[in-house]
Amino acid sequence: GRGFAFQRKQKIERQYRKLLKKRRQVPSQEDDQFTDTYPEHLKHLYLAEEEKLKKRCRTPEDSVSSEEKLNKAAEFIFEIMRCHCTVLPPDADENRAKFFLIFSLGEWSVVTQEKFKNKTSNQKAKEEYERIKAEHARKKEEAEKRKQQREEAQRLYKKKKMEAYKILSKKTKKGQPNLNLQVEFLLQKIQQNT
Repeated sequence: GRGFAFQRKQKIERQYRKLLKKRRQVPSQEDDQFTDTYPEHLKHLYLAEEEKLKKRCRTPEDSVSSEEKLNKAAEFIFEIMRCHCTVLPPDADENRAKFFLIFSLGEWSVVTQEKFKNKTSNQKAKEEYERIKAEHARKKEEAEKRKQQREEAQRLYKKKKMEAYKILSKKTKKGQPNLNLQVEFLLQKIQQNT
């Protein structure tokens, strides 16, 4: 059958596999904590998504200044508005309207860039994880506070009970219950309640 040598061989193989697993789990020192780290089996997907976002942010007209772009956009929208609806009364100043339109477009673009900044799924997952972690920490803190309050209330209750027991269990020299102390205790209790 399987003897001593086989069991020893199996033990050595298990230890070797365990050592290999530990080496794989140890994080490399090269990784910086501020850079995005992706799981190895999904890394290519995250990198492709980041590349796509970078391409989307960059436009072929990078040489054209943002002011010129705004002017072009304002002209275009102004033309459309003039064709489809009457924006201005006949005596209104078109330049003032154009300036207002440019101003509002500029604000809108800033808002949209801040509000709808595209994020990778890894970043979304990290944010979700941080939110859940904060929620758990808050719940844990609240539970700890409730526990401390409960313990404090129990401690005060036991202290009060113990004082009452000491007063009510006192005896005279002959071993009889001390009725004077019991009556005083009851009197105090009545006075506290009223």
